[in-house]
Amino acid sequence: MPRARNEDLKRDLEEEIISGVLKPGERLDEVTLAERFNVSRTPVREALLQLDSMGLVEIRPRRGAVVAAIGLKELLDMFEAMGELEGMCGRLAARRATDDECRQLERIHAKSLGAVEGVDFEAYYACNVEFHETIYDASRNTFLAAQTLALRNRLAPYRRSQLHQNDRIKRSFDEHAGILEAIRQKDAERTEILMRGHLTAQGGTLQDFIAGIPNDMLAAANA
Repeated sequence: MPRARNEDLKRDLEEEIISGVLKPGERLDEVTLAERFNVSRTPVREALLQLDSMGLVEIRPRRGAVVAAIGLKELLDMFEAMGELEGMCGRLAARRATDDECRQLERIHAKSLGAVEGVDFEAYYACNVEFHETIYDASRNTFLAAQTLALRNRLAPYRRSQLHQNDRIKRSFDEHAGILEAIRQKDAERTEILMRGHLTAQGGTLQDFIAGIPNDMLAAANA
């Protein structure tokens, strides 16, 4: 199998985990995946090993591979760390973002309004990813951006689930508006505070965060 196709397979599985198509705790059978993607088991095994190294898959002795699940304490710790990383990205972006990057954030934010009004969770999440990644890039710190992106991808299934909380999509949009204005004003301290608050427990209380996780994901995370 060509190297490029191997990478495509890994990316396809990664996207399905990040998007929630494959859920935390779900078993990943090599034979089933090989048949589904019309490949041999070898590239499937290689893709699962790569995803295991990224923390998205857990390979268990004699039990095979499963989509990696996070224990509740670890999940909350990771969200806390994510808030700090995003806060750092925001602080640096407020100091370093170019006029073009500010305009790009404005365009993304404007585009996301249609998703909010249409209560289109998938479209809003795509805009949300683009908005945050633009801020990562604007930080001009490639190491920080890479670490933040890696943790973001690890938490993606849980973060996506939070958009389905009552009115969360609208609150997220409003929080983005505040972040955008702080970056426009080059207010690094305020941007950091807003970004950190936006991510910590998804901008709500600890109880709201836990309550917003679907029961099957929460059960899987504590299995």
